[in-house]
Amino acid sequence: MIRLGNRIPNQEAIARMERKLGHPLERCYQCGKCSAGCPAAYTMSAPPNRIIRYLQLGQVETALAQNSYWVCSSCETCSARCPREIEVKEVMELLRHEAFRAGRSSGQRVVPTFHRAFLNTVAIFGRLYEPGLIMLNNLTSGHFFKDVPAVPGMLAKGKIKFLPAGGADMAALKRIYAEMKKEVRRGDV
Repeated sequence: MIRLGNRIPNQEAIARMERKLGHPLERCYQCGKCSAGCPAAYTMSAPPNRIIRYLQLGQVETALAQNSYWVCSSCETCSARCPREIEVKEVMELLRHEAFRAGRSSGQRVVPTFHRAFLNTVAIFGRLYEPGLIMLNNLTSGHFFKDVPAVPGMLAKGKIKFLPAGGADMAALKRIYAEMKKEVRRGDV
């Protein structure tokens, strides 16, 4: 790892990420297999290996300025191809959490809006409820009638259900969400 004196910039933030990952980022030797296999790399402002490199150099702000972690679909192709067993998907997820914490969107406002709508829908219904997700996402994104014309056909073909499915252990889910909120406040996530 390139160090400036004995320290890299943002060393505390990088150390926190490495603790969560369970391995040092310096393991990456920039072979590029993660980026070559990434199905979303063509839409990223910086491919996965460059994001890792920014972090190796302590350039957290530069990594957060990219859209890559919002575009990442968490398919794990990058991690499967990595000869050094780096969990690139986890790095992208950590950057998403950092961006949420800092209130950043990297110009991808619709992605974090959908992410929040998805999590809120699961918190309310105990599982994914597509009509609820569509309504909540449309309300919070300001696209009130987006996809509305498709709903009757999807209902008729059984692609989505009018009422949410039951059976979720809501008490357990509320405990999980409460614990996650504590971790977020502590900065553990």
